[in-house]
Amino acid sequence: MKNTLLLESITGEEISANLKPLDNIRGYEVRPGFYEVNGASALPGGVNFTLASHNATSCELVLFHRKSFRPFVSIPFPEHYRIGNVFSMIVFGLKIDEFEYAYCLDGPYDPEKGLIFDKSKYILDPYAKAVTGQSEWGVRRIYEPDCLYKSRVVRNNFDWGNCKQPLIPIKDNIIYELHVRGFTKDASSGVSHPGTFAGLMEKIPYLKELGINAVELMPIFEFDEMAGCREVEGRMLLDYWGYNPVCFFAPNTGYTAQLEYNQEGLELKTLIRALNENGIEVILDVVFNHTAEGNEQGPFFSFKGLDNNIYYMLTPDGYYYNFSGCGNTLNCNHPIVRQLILDCLRYWVINYRVDGFRFDLASILGRNEDAAPMSNPPLLESLAYDPILGSVDLIAEAWDAGGLYQVGSFPSWNRWSEWNGKYRDNMRSFLKGDDGYAAAAAQRIIGSPDLYPPEKRGSNASVNFLTCHDGFTLYDLYSYNSKHNEANGWNNTDGADDNRSWNCGQEGPSDSEEIRQLRFRMIKNACAVLMCSRGTPMFLAGDEFGNTQFGNNNSYCQDNEISWLDWTLAEENKEIHDFFRYMISFRREHGVIRDNTAPCSLGFPSMSIHSLKPWDDNFDWNSKMVGVMFAGIYPSGRDDILYIGINTFWNPLTVELPELSPDKYWIPAVDTSRGTAAVITREEILDENVYIMGPRSVLVCLVKDRA
Repeated sequence: MKNTLLLESITGEEISANLKPLDNIRGYEVRPGFYEVNGASALPGGVNFTLASHNATSCELVLFHRKSFRPFVSIPFPEHYRIGNVFSMIVFGLKIDEFEYAYCLDGPYDPEKGLIFDKSKYILDPYAKAVTGQSEWGVRRIYEPDCLYKSRVVRNNFDWGNCKQPLIPIKDNIIYELHVRGFTKDASSGVSHPGTFAGLMEKIPYLKELGINAVELMPIFEFDEMAGCREVEGRMLLDYWGYNPVCFFAPNTGYTAQLEYNQEGLELKTLIRALNENGIEVILDVVFNHTAEGNEQGPFFSFKGLDNNIYYMLTPDGYYYNFSGCGNTLNCNHPIVRQLILDCLRYWVINYRVDGFRFDLASILGRNEDAAPMSNPPLLESLAYDPILGSVDLIAEAWDAGGLYQVGSFPSWNRWSEWNGKYRDNMRSFLKGDDGYAAAAAQRIIGSPDLYPPEKRGSNASVNFLTCHDGFTLYDLYSYNSKHNEANGWNNTDGADDNRSWNCGQEGPSDSEEIRQLRFRMIKNACAVLMCSRGTPMFLAGDEFGNTQFGNNNSYCQDNEISWLDWTLAEENKEIHDFFRYMISFRREHGVIRDNTAPCSLGFPSMSIHSLKPWDDNFDWNSKMVGVMFAGIYPSGRDDILYIGINTFWNPLTVELPELSPDKYWIPAVDTSRGTAAVITREEILDENVYIMGPRSVLVCLVKDRA
């Protein structure tokens, strides 16, 4: 990064005086460039191009007029413009808005060894800051077989001013996972620029009012939504989610409201600055486990033509390992790939002020070049200790498609957090009333110390969630017993079968008021438990107002009303929305949920587990009630003691709360069995420390001082 800044600080006079052309190739004046500055960088009077390849024997820079598939010039790098494995050249006289570029590399062809160089292919710069031809979402593009993607040079002149990042400890975050396009694409969103970064920016007041302080954006690296597009029952299906990266350094220009030629990233940076100024962090969902090049039958446009046997995990006979489920697997712990990933993350932190990263199928990042899991993966360790990344959140999806499941055992260096898949599974099962999950549910609520011992992992390890993009929405979790993915065109064979869902008595939409009320209660139960659990809560955008995907639990290809948020539900289901907002505020107010504080005056432990009787944490197979108490003090010195009880039985249960000293008493703050009055606004004293919980309900009680 220091060298990039150096380039940007060079004046026109300096380049004339100190960087004079040394050669003329095909009519262009050139000289050796800056070898440590990867990618293409604008200079006063020219452009610096740098590319590295371990096995290439030669390299040519290929320049195109905008939207052309045939170059107007190809400039070979002279042999003496190569140092080690790095080609670097300054080309004078180029104006960045007048060309697009790619590379052609020659080298050995030996597929069994993974060497497949093809000089006829145009190779995308892996460090490109913008990819051409991607700006019009959902438009079929005309491609040439040997020219799939090209790059543009980008001006890096965004002024961040005095903008300060929120720097919120992850334990204090409320993470809101959203798809940039689907969040505002529906007309009901009411924004001026639906489906874009600008559209999301218009919703910042809504996010603040809800209480969100961290948004997790599903992939915004450049991807081609038209790759593999197909028609099913008259509807065009796309690569909507975007978990198929084309270029790691380039933002998806299909998410912009305006064209940004040579200023790609401007709208995204404006969005991030606005979110940060409003106290909201930005976490990017990043995909370093595979690329859009796929397997042997996939396209050839980037790493295959650069150093195929370095960037991808290959079998002994040169085929692609597929631990991603998407055709190939990035060879993350090769030193060259490791450096690329580190450079990329640093770039997003420095140039986009990103606050955190969620790593898709992160267990792949811990596999060796022979595909075996590593005990101390160098990539994960280097990210954990990198100084530039020192204040960002690192969140792992701690499994992969090859069967490596590391929830609770992901290498962390007390730095990595994890999507707690066991929280999702155990809590879904318990909340719907399954036998055998009470003890596990209690562990999940108190921060999963069985998975993340506090003395080793602190309080930043567990990201708790019941829903995410992958699976049912929260409303669908209590409206469908099974997936309904027929619209995806795979005869309902895709998507998870282990959903742990319950339709509350009728599959799908229901006119029954009794079923509607039960579903609303189950949603409130889930929200209350999530917000009263130790660890960082995360939920899917739209869950707070009962958004539905009509039973589709794998909407990766649905760029339509299945995936788009229906904002009319925010008013129709205002009861749910208001409850979410209250519980988010409640969590923020009670710091004892999030972390240990000084001991309370009653000498209660900071966390304790209870059943129908206080201090009894012995659960049997049929137990349907779990109680958890958090105890400590507010910063002001007052006691902060709360109790959450979960009754998953279909009948009422009488619960005894822990006995208090004579100068204190329990009051119920939340009781989901009360329907629209679930948030209790009038003080009700529980003199006998006893409460009758309604069927399938959650109770939250607080301790108050007697006057």
